[in-house]
Amino acid sequence: MILRQAQDEVKRVPNGCLLIEGYASLFGVADQSGDVVRAGAFARSLRRGGVPMLLQHRSGAVAGRWVRMIEDGRGLFVRGLIEGDGAARLVRKSALDGLSIGFRPRVWTPRGERGRTLADVDLVEVSLVAEPMLPAARFVVV
Repeated sequence: MILRQAQDEVKRVPNGCLLIEGYASLFGVADQSGDVVRAGAFARSLRRGGVPMLLQHRSGAVAGRWVRMIEDGRGLFVRGLIEGDGAARLVRKSALDGLSIGFRPRVWTPRGERGRTLADVDLVEVSLVAEPMLPAARFVVV
């Protein structure tokens, strides 16, 4: 089903745009600060919708728009259109392939010496970044 949707979205990609997809967060995997996201942490934010695609977490630096965001068994899967020339140029040069979530924690518990287990977060934005806090949070051009 997701493959079919991706094929349909590829047919509708406007000239000059790039269609990307990947995981912005993985459940149960610690990031470099020790934070671990639990399944379901994004559910409330996804129901609300309207999460922007930014470049390097810079407010106002819109890189494009997300056309699909879902929690699946692995994490927060995202698919989007990069519409800005600057971001597209960086992706084409392989200088940008990471994803990073901007969020406010709502429900969390401390994890040992460092980090938190995040059970519920307000997802504020998902950024295209060069170096993600969660090294496995990457995207590919479809």
